[in-house]
Amino acid sequence: MLSDLLQNPEVQRLLLLTEDGLLFAIWETIYATVLSTLFAYIIGLPLGVLVVVGEKNGILPLPKPLMNVLNVIINLLRSVPFLILMVLVIPLSRVVLGTSIGTVATIIPLIVAAFPFVARLVEASLREIDKGVVEAAQAMGCSPFQIIWKVMLPESLPSLITGFTTAFITILSYGAMAGAIGGGGLGSMALNLGYQRRMFIVLWVSVIVLVILVQIFQTIGTHFSISLDRRLTSVKKTRKDHSAKSQD
Repeated sequence: MLSDLLQNPEVQRLLLLTEDGLLFAIWETIYATVLSTLFAYIIGLPLGVLVVVGEKNGILPLPKPLMNVLNVIINLLRSVPFLILMVLVIPLSRVVLGTSIGTVATIIPLIVAAFPFVARLVEASLREIDKGVVEAAQAMGCSPFQIIWKVMLPESLPSLITGFTTAFITILSYGAMAGAIGGGGLGSMALNLGYQRRMFIVLWVSVIVLVILVQIFQTIGTHFSISLDRRLTSVKKTRKDHSAKSQD
């Protein structure tokens, strides 16, 4: 019986880590997550900045109707469960990528689901900035773009990295869920081989690998966030010391 199990093609693919096995599933998962996170930030980062600077009392006030539209779009997309959103976006994946099945097809739904979340993370990070720093930059005659690029983003960088880590892990979990409706990667392996074919060893291995990936990315993100926070704190302290000496 054991020999029959080991001769099972699906078990052999898992054990041998061939192109259709565990390593390839891990690669598909990371590939889709990285690309989706990248494009989610390309859209979500400027959107989050606009939500903050475009307020009535912001450094670059935008028309109220436009701000309302931006907030409605963000809130609307965030309120739709990912699996439902993925089904709704399948036609867009077919038009843009030429397919609605597989790992590549999940990238479009992941981007659509993630960029509103990213926008809110960026917004929260920028709101943590001391208003006095922004007001000082305005008093020095800096333009809104200079304040955003040279003051707001650098000051909020540790928080932005923490948000990036959160977004990356969230997209990773979304990608695993996409396996339920035709996506590839570890989610597809866990559902198609582990659950539907009752190969529970495959299911547990997929879950364990996902947990390990989350721990790795969370550790890396936390390390960079803490390191940058300490560096910025040191720079601020040095500036204060120089300012105090110059006043003396």
